[in-house]
Amino acid sequence: MAVIDVEEIDDHERYRAELASISKDGKRKWIYARKPRGRLYRWRTILSWFLLLFLVLAPFVKVNGHQFLLFNIIEREFVFFGIPFWPNDFYLVALMFLTGVVTIVLFTSTLGRLWCGWLCPQTIFMEMVFRKIEWLLDGTPKEQALRDAGAWTVSRVMHRIAKISIFFTISFLISNVFLAYVVGSDSLLQYIVNGPFQHWDLFVGLLFFAFVFFMVFYRFREQACLIVCPYGRYMSALVDDNTMAVSYDFRRGEPRGKFTRDDAAAKRMMTEADFKRPNEQGDCVDCYQCVTVCPTGIDIRNGIQLECVSCTACIDACNEVMDKVGLPRGLIRHTSQSVIESGKGHWFTRRIAAYGIVWLLLIATVVTLFILRADVDVKILRQEGTTWVTTTEGLGNVYRIQIINKSHESIPITVKVLSPSTAVITPVGIPDRVEPQQILKGRFIVSLPKATLAQHGTKIRIAVLSGTSTVYEAETSFITP
Repeated sequence: MAVIDVEEIDDHERYRAELASISKDGKRKWIYARKPRGRLYRWRTILSWFLLLFLVLAPFVKVNGHQFLLFNIIEREFVFFGIPFWPNDFYLVALMFLTGVVTIVLFTSTLGRLWCGWLCPQTIFMEMVFRKIEWLLDGTPKEQALRDAGAWTVSRVMHRIAKISIFFTISFLISNVFLAYVVGSDSLLQYIVNGPFQHWDLFVGLLFFAFVFFMVFYRFREQACLIVCPYGRYMSALVDDNTMAVSYDFRRGEPRGKFTRDDAAAKRMMTEADFKRPNEQGDCVDCYQCVTVCPTGIDIRNGIQLECVSCTACIDACNEVMDKVGLPRGLIRHTSQSVIESGKGHWFTRRIAAYGIVWLLLIATVVTLFILRADVDVKILRQEGTTWVTTTEGLGNVYRIQIINKSHESIPITVKVLSPSTAVITPVGIPDRVEPQQILKGRFIVSLPKATLAQHGTKIRIAVLSGTSTVYEAETSFITP
């Protein structure tokens, strides 16, 4: 296998063989990102705070007595937007998950990796919570770098202890929020009231996940996006030249170089009719502001890269510089490669159309299944380990019944045998009504006179009625000696 010598790679292509967060000797190179500012960053901040509030409050909001969102994998209990999904509805959960995957595929193919920069919980927590606290505690990127490179003084040790304490406390709170999604907010609050020693095993698990979150946001940071996250990997298989992404307009910006005041003034005085770049220089002033605000440390001017999370911080930084030198905004913008190269782009390609058709079919299927989903679900099975029993009416078979009331109203329930007419039902633990959102489990015995067994055969038909409506009907075998 041939070994590539990085030193022989052209400087412009060196980024393809190196990670911005890894030095040449393989050691971690810390990224001290500058705090972004601008219109896009303000919108991203507003959206992030909305999503953070939604994440924290969703487990504690109740709709018709149900948690707004619940993912209790252990007990197979799922609630989406206040609608409970029972174990027999798991096919709907699977279809919704598949629809979500296809939605992300369609979204990425069309608009690039905006999910990572604007919606991903990892990015939101890192950039909008922990990074902001870090800027507040540690100061500017230059101050952070000088402190980390300096000696371990008492002041630095106390500062580091305070930072670790704050980061771990927030990580512990995040773990509790995620636990509320799994065990339910009511159970979590009860665990807190009872104290950790009454639920020691759960508390140890909670501390473990809090430590994992702490290490991700305190040490691992952007490496989670660059190394661990699979989304960034399969994203490269979804984008093409027509995909919208955070891009540098190299046709306008190259060759880059520093501006003198005379060059900037000359450009501002030019009209479109007689526009010529001074000394054929592009609009990029090579200020590196787009690099200093990047949370993954890349230079977007090298082209679309796997490490780019489309946070758009570089767009705000570049637009601010363009305003200062009096040049048009948009040197870095959200556009496609084909638009930059030729000025034309067609985002609605055959591939996007195919993804869109699959997405629409999944949406239609999920909506249809939701509409057709019955409010009452019944399951009748023969009692395990039994064949037939002797009763006062003759011979009997024992059955188990499970009734799930998915509606928000109490419903009456009646179990009867449609045929043969001589059958007698003896309920065991089956009430007359099933309460809203309740799972009712019970048993019943179907008895037939011995004298009629030969005449009517061994097939019986059982029905479950809610009032006058039949909600379940099935034929089963009646076991005889």
